[in-house]
Amino acid sequence: MTYCVGLSVDRGLVFMSDTRTNAGVDNISVVQKMRTWEVPGERFLCLMSAGNLATTQATISLLEERVLDPANREPALLKQPSMFQTAKLIGDTLKEVIAETSPTGQSADARFAASFILGGQVKGFKPCLFMIYPEGNFIEAGLDNPFFQIGEHKYGRPIIVRTYDPRMSLEEVAKLLLVSFDSTIRSNLSVGLPIDMQFYETDSFKAGYRRRFDRTDPYYNLISEGWSEALKKAFDDLPPFVAA
Repeated sequence: MTYCVGLSVDRGLVFMSDTRTNAGVDNISVVQKMRTWEVPGERFLCLMSAGNLATTQATISLLEERVLDPANREPALLKQPSMFQTAKLIGDTLKEVIAETSPTGQSADARFAASFILGGQVKGFKPCLFMIYPEGNFIEAGLDNPFFQIGEHKYGRPIIVRTYDPRMSLEEVAKLLLVSFDSTIRSNLSVGLPIDMQFYETDSFKAGYRRRFDRTDPYYNLISEGWSEALKKAFDDLPPFVAA
């Protein structure tokens, strides 16, 4: 399993993903699930994946190998005219990989299924965030749904829903998402450290601050311990229940 979040605020986008992959309780390893591309001054893309590892890796490899112009060897991924067309290209490639791999054909519940969160900005357009499904179709984030989660999302969703504000700084979003990830890691063994984080500032058209949090990271440990203490204090401060 995995857990990835892409969140949009007025100042830009923040992406966060865990790195745990497992094929049973005794076969756990670390795999990067976040990929970024940039053409400085023109575009920035961030892609996070969940689901069958072979499917996600094959999809990304195809996206990087296929080119529109063999002379300059730039992948078609970096030549799309908009983020919408980029999401369509990724969806079509994912659908193709699943259809070729699965003996029963294309199916969202197949063991070869995978999903992606795509975010970024192409010059001339605003920053965008998409969720891409195994069937190849996708949806775009908006004012009513400013973030997407894939993987094991149920434990980390409540804190985002209760706390999110579009006026947040990217640093405040980082703190919010670390709480969301800590809640998920404590509740589900299939999600684990290290955690990868990527900032994108609106109209910068380049990768922003990036960081990996592991078990020795002092800030992550402060967030984890501080959130536990804050929850205990909040519980103690609630009015007592009195049996009638």
